[in-house]
Parts: sequence; structure tokens; C-alpha cells
Amino acid sequence: MNFVFAVTTLLLGLQSALAFSPLKNSNVNPSNPHHTNVVQKQQNLIDASSSNDATNSALWRPGMKLGGMQMVAGGAERAMDDYYDGVRIGPPPDLPSLLLHNRIIYIGMPLVPAVTELIIAELLYLNYESTSDPITMYINSSGTTTANGQPVGFETEAFAVADVMKYVRPPVHTVALGQAFGAAAMLLAQGKRGQRYALPNATILLNQPKSQARGQASDIAIKAKEVQQNRRKICELIASGCGKPVSTVMEDCSRVKYLQPDEAVEYGLIDKVITNEALAVKPSFMSAL
Repeated sequence: MNFVFAVTTLLLGLQSALAFSPLKNSNVNPSNPHHTNVVQKQQNLIDASSSNDATNSALWRPGMKLGGMQMVAGGAERAMDDYYDGVRIGPPPDLPSLLLHNRIIYIGMPLVPAVTELIIAELLYLNYESTSDPITMYINSSGTTTANGQPVGFETEAFAVADVMKYVRPPVHTVALGQAFGAAAMLLAQGKRGQRYALPNATILLNQPKSQARGQASDIAIKAKEVQQNRRKICELIASGCGKPVSTVMEDCSRVKYLQPDEAVEYGLIDKVITNEALAVKPSFMSAL
């Protein structure tokens, strides 16, 4: 008796499941009035659910505002813009973007690949944006070494930046502040002649590259030869910027040579020491406020 009851219950359950299946199911017969009513009820439920306001729905949909935030692609959140006296007040842009928007590049770290990659990208972008407006590059870097002389980068990184500075069409104005050591001093000299500056308390250092060679003696000898070539290339670039013979610059770079801003002007590495805001640029976003 229990077996017969169980089989009957199972058959009734299957019949109910078939009755509530979608219209596209092959077991649903549109000509059957009972099936048609069931499908119509299901469609009415779907229409009612889709017509509800987004704020009453338990599921998030693209563009829905949640707690003062707007969900954007990838699940990120964007603060909703507010208005004050009819002016849209949104989140402030980040400082590097403001500098780049005003054609300012700031080098504040040693010339490691991650830094030079960004510098080159910014130069190429600004060249695309305008081929005539000048680019101002502020340099506060210890070059390819740390402040205590430990090598951290390669001279080829500095050569790449110097080449792109000459490659782009806009003039590049350079300004030294803090420190410009080694390869950074070379970049300082690569600015447009007459537009190379230093702040009063900047320190400029001429030196020669340091080898990071490790391994067998033959490998060290090969690397030493490459270091000598890099040293000569840096001296040639500095000499071209200063208008001095290469031999003179190589002799000066054979040992550490510190230059104060006034001495750098006499040396020809820079053109002027600035003490005011002669290069100050009013941020363009200020005019929109």
C-alpha cells in the first residue's frame, strides 16, 4: 500500500512540473487551455518584476546607484557628482594627472625602468597632444644610483629618456631641484638651450657610471667594456649640452664633481638660476571653477 502511494505521489509531482514548464518546452501544448493559462501567468510575473523601480529590486543592475555610489564596469565604485549653485562638484583628480595636464613631468626617483617607462610615455603623450607647447621637466633624482652611490639602474634607461627628449617636437624645459646626480645631470643638460634652470639650493653632481658586473672574469671584462662605452656616451651628451670638449668633461667625470647652481651656469650645464615663479603655470582646471 505504501509503495502504491509513493508511486502515485511521484507521478503527480511530475505532472505538476510539466504543467509549469516554459512554453518552449516540447511537452507544452499551446492549444491546451490549461497550459496556456499557466504560461500566461508566468509571463505576467516576469513583466511585473521587470517593471519595478531599480531601487525596489533585490538584484543590482548596471548603472544602479547604491548608497551614494554608482557601480561601473568591473564592479568599481564611482562617487556620485554633487552640484553647488549649478556647478558640478565631482571627486578631485589625482596630482600627477593635474601636472601632466599642464605639461609638467616630475622625476623624483632614481632612473629605474619603472620610472623611465612612465617618463617616456608622458613625453610621447604630450608630443601627441601638442607639438608646439613646451614641456617642463622637474628633476630631483640621484640618477642610476641611490643617494649613497649604490647602483640601482642602467645608463641605457637614461639614454632612452634623453633620446625621446630630442625626438619629440615640443621644446623640453628642464629644472633641477634638490639633486641631479650622474645620469640625471645629463638629462638636465639635454633641455632646450636657454631653458635649463636650477633652483637656488639644488645640487648637481658629475660622476662616472658604476659597474654591476658579477660572475666569471670574462663576463666582468665584457661588462667593464660596456661601462666604459656608457661613460663616454654620457660625457658626450653632457659635452654637447655644455658646449665643452668631450675630453674636458671626461676628465671632470673621472672623479666626483659637485656643482652648485651658479657653478653649473658657468660650466654651461644650465642657463639660469631661478628664485621666483617664472615658470609657474596656472592649472587649467582653475578656470573652470
